[in-house]
Amino acid sequence: MNALDLLQGLCFGYPFVMTLYWIAGGLLNHALREGVEPPHDRPPALPSYPPVSILIPCFNEEDGAGETFSVLDHIDYPDYEVVAINDGSRDRTAEVLERIGQRMPRLRVVHLATNQGKSTALNVGALAARNEILVCIDGDALLDPNALTWLVRRFQSDARLGALTGNPRIRNRGTLLGRLQVGEFSSIVGLIKRSQTVFGALFTVSGVICAFRKRALQEAGWWSPAALTDDVDVSWRIQLAGWSIAYEPKALCWILMPETLRGLWRQRLRWAEGGAQAMLGVARQLFARRAWRLMPTWLNYVVSIAWSYAMLVQVAVVIAGALLGVPVMTAFPGNGALLLALVYFLMAAIAAWLDRRYERGSAQSLFWMVWYPLGFWTIQMATAIVGLPRAIRRPLGARGTWVSPDRGFR
Repeated sequence: MNALDLLQGLCFGYPFVMTLYWIAGGLLNHALREGVEPPHDRPPALPSYPPVSILIPCFNEEDGAGETFSVLDHIDYPDYEVVAINDGSRDRTAEVLERIGQRMPRLRVVHLATNQGKSTALNVGALAARNEILVCIDGDALLDPNALTWLVRRFQSDARLGALTGNPRIRNRGTLLGRLQVGEFSSIVGLIKRSQTVFGALFTVSGVICAFRKRALQEAGWWSPAALTDDVDVSWRIQLAGWSIAYEPKALCWILMPETLRGLWRQRLRWAEGGAQAMLGVARQLFARRAWRLMPTWLNYVVSIAWSYAMLVQVAVVIAGALLGVPVMTAFPGNGALLLALVYFLMAAIAAWLDRRYERGSAQSLFWMVWYPLGFWTIQMATAIVGLPRAIRRPLGARGTWVSPDRGFR
């Protein structure tokens, strides 16, 4: 077996094996927990209802804050407070939050004089919060009325759970990119988190909807101001501190995502760079502590980076061969491309079946869910190739500040 054979095997084998892994994990999670529980809109009564603090870091959110906080006024949970952290916004966010606070008694607003970044804003909010359970959402997210109940119920069922990640659903579907991302969060993100929950370690909570025990955050060292992706970084430090993390699909949250190629690229490049930063940062602790439970997830990340660079080499070889008139093997030999397409279709169909409980008509998105994996693997490859060297060159301790995203309405 020569180098080209190994290259070809990695290019085809990694997405094929991971797709089957995600399918198996999603079905197993459904059989063990998800499929035997009540529907998300009819949560069972809890043995107790401990108070919850909802933290919302806000940076330039004047356009969407009104809708986000009006939804929080109708959460079906008896005891919760809302803490909004205005992180030095340059628009009228401060005025909007103060005006909302006048009609919303459970809301407290904390203002930072200058932009410090999401991690610092969350740390400030956590210190201001009165309660042990913290639920974090973004300033443009719409939290489902039953989400708090499902999150608290999961914490009550497992004393070693330090954090939970909820189920983000796409709100803006007016463009092709918006509809494709509906497929991503169902057929890719949802299955990945189900699988990682079943098999023992999550790569990350979803920063747009997640919950924490304050004690777990304290033991992990809170959020790091240097982290580009605060959710990835804190997820690993919580798990390294001995806590576990799980996915709660019934904790729904409706979110806005980029609807331009430029906005999507900027978002995913930040995710790739931040993910690489976090994985490089935890490597030494991972091996020093012999955290075997986390090793498969960390090694999967390493293999995904190797796959990205293997695909780059494969593309270069194909182009060089075409220019020189020399036939070369493609990444997916024989019927490999057809086989991958069939496996992707199976994955999309299973994801649509699992999501039927949370979103009526999800099967109508099956067409977009089938096509999205091609875009997902392509953008993962491109951003990983660019993001890794950027993470390596990033100055140690540089603060991870906000970048205003493209959310479809701006």
